[in-house]
Amino acid sequence: MPDLPDSTPPESTTPEQRPAVPVHPEQLLSDVAGLPPLPGVYRYFDADDGVLYVGKAINLKKRVSSYFQKNHGGTRIGHMVSKIVRMETTVVRSEAEALLLENNLIKTLNPKYNILFRDDKSYPYLKMTAASSSSNPGTSFPRVSYYRGAVEKKHRYFGPYPSAWAVKEAILLMQKVFRLRTCEDPVFNNRTRPCLLYQIKRCSAPCVGHISAQDYAQDVANAERFLQGDSRQVMEALEARMMAHADRLEFEQAAELRNQLAALSNVLHQQSVDNVSDRDVDILAAKVQGGRACVNLAMVRGGRHLGDRAYFPVHVEDAAAIYSDQEDDGETAAHTLSVEAQVLEAFVAQHYLHVPVPPSLVVSEPVNKSLLKALSLQSGVKVTAVHQPREQRRLWLEMAQTNAGLQLARLLSEEGSQQARTRALADALDLALDNLDELRIECFDISHTAGEATQASCVVFHHHKMQNAEYRRYGIEGITPGDDYAAMRQVLLRRYGKLAETLREAKQTGQTPAGTGRLPDLVLVDGGKGQVSMAREVFEQLELDVSLIVGVEKGEGRKVGLEELVFADGRDKVYLGKDSAALMLVAQIRDEAHRFAITGMRAKRAKVRVDGGKLEEIPGIGPKRRARLLQRFGGVRGVALAGVEDIATVEGISRELAEEIYRALH
Repeated sequence: MPDLPDSTPPESTTPEQRPAVPVHPEQLLSDVAGLPPLPGVYRYFDADDGVLYVGKAINLKKRVSSYFQKNHGGTRIGHMVSKIVRMETTVVRSEAEALLLENNLIKTLNPKYNILFRDDKSYPYLKMTAASSSSNPGTSFPRVSYYRGAVEKKHRYFGPYPSAWAVKEAILLMQKVFRLRTCEDPVFNNRTRPCLLYQIKRCSAPCVGHISAQDYAQDVANAERFLQGDSRQVMEALEARMMAHADRLEFEQAAELRNQLAALSNVLHQQSVDNVSDRDVDILAAKVQGGRACVNLAMVRGGRHLGDRAYFPVHVEDAAAIYSDQEDDGETAAHTLSVEAQVLEAFVAQHYLHVPVPPSLVVSEPVNKSLLKALSLQSGVKVTAVHQPREQRRLWLEMAQTNAGLQLARLLSEEGSQQARTRALADALDLALDNLDELRIECFDISHTAGEATQASCVVFHHHKMQNAEYRRYGIEGITPGDDYAAMRQVLLRRYGKLAETLREAKQTGQTPAGTGRLPDLVLVDGGKGQVSMAREVFEQLELDVSLIVGVEKGEGRKVGLEELVFADGRDKVYLGKDSAALMLVAQIRDEAHRFAITGMRAKRAKVRVDGGKLEEIPGIGPKRRARLLQRFGGVRGVALAGVEDIATVEGISRELAEEIYRALH
């Protein structure tokens, strides 16, 4: 390996002749020189200990050294390398292990120069409860329901589905064709006559004995086989049962099966997927445009197309530039890999870390074989990917590519509109900003009901969009109920008190501690002169710039579009105009702060008014059982601290219900 560049250039060269090689700490260069030629994962950190980049290598020494051996100039990779002050590495046994660890760390650490797909909500499933011989009558007749969360081995789960809508469509299908119940056990156990679903032929009414447990079990088995893609076998079995009933002159039963066959045939006729050999397939299409990317994921489960979902990664341009600028050291032919292919590989690697991967993937770009091997090792199922499909698969891929293009166009249109609003607000308020993308606005609102359960909210607008992860709620205590001014004073002191103290110390010492936050460019408060005056007092007390404070005062008649902006530094009120893009942005941020505050207030109020509200949300827990639990354990906290065995000792609580309570509270 060539010698690493010295941290200081030779004295004989002039400043113009010297290469723009970043100066790195000696410890970092020593760590690089001591790396082994083994597979592993490396992480780069900046001066604030933020993660810059996570990468994997078959040969750690060769790959990492390449970052420090040449002059990257003013490129994106050069900008990143100039920030590196520390490095961590982990040696693994194989490239497959390196791939899995790399993407686990990317998801966990959120590095600034990797293509990153944000965690979305977990996928929903269709849940079919297991039949049981317990004393609970409902457990003898499994029910179908919408489910999201950790799966349990004793129940059956089908999916995942791309959306809640897809699950609800599947449940409706189970009702129409197989007439399975959807009611919860407490409702099922207390029925004395059939409900409306029986009347409209959506349920066979097992709750009142209109169907035997054996026949219901047969319907459940057929439903499971249908969901798994065995629709032809299900139809053949139903037809055989219908003919058997007809031969025995049991015409009513035969007619029921005839209707079931007709419903199932109608459903199959409506399905757009005719190739039942592909039972479980994911179709992935990537599209990159205007510095943004979209991956459209379409799902086929049990031979049925369930719908799709769009994903939008971040850091696409920086990550793609760094990946493409890496030396071809034999691991990958990076220069031949398109940005779309990089985005697609990043999605496959990150998405299937915690989501079941189907055996077949249909992709718009080729996928690295080592990545497929790693997924196969992780899932225990051989995973294959088809890049240039034919017949039905080609139609699926074309549909996914079309949807990816449409979703990306929508995103770019929305972002362009949002950036225009940001620019309009900056111009209207004469905000001096070098980079409009860095405009940060924090907005505060107070919510309570006649002084009860007062909550303050702080929402954050940054990079042209609301940053949900940075939202904060503050429980307000120790004030006169209903005193909004005191509440505003308390939340501002709590929000900016420590930051103001840190900034004062930094000003005195001339050094800013790592990890210190920054003041927003604008502080919005929902209110007029009174709220603005209180905010001004707080900022003067903390020695902060009062010109940052702007109040959003409701107009005449409190009509939307007539709001005026009130300034803490004495400037005259400003009316932006009903159709102003700047006012639209202010209203959007203000309304989000109000929504966030009022939802927190309602949750706090419900908790105060009804101790044990969480218990009432658990299926099977009514007022009597809730009262017994609270009396036995002294409150919800006591129930939460109790184990399953202790909960099961309460009168009226079975072992299964005790397990449900324990899971719900944990």
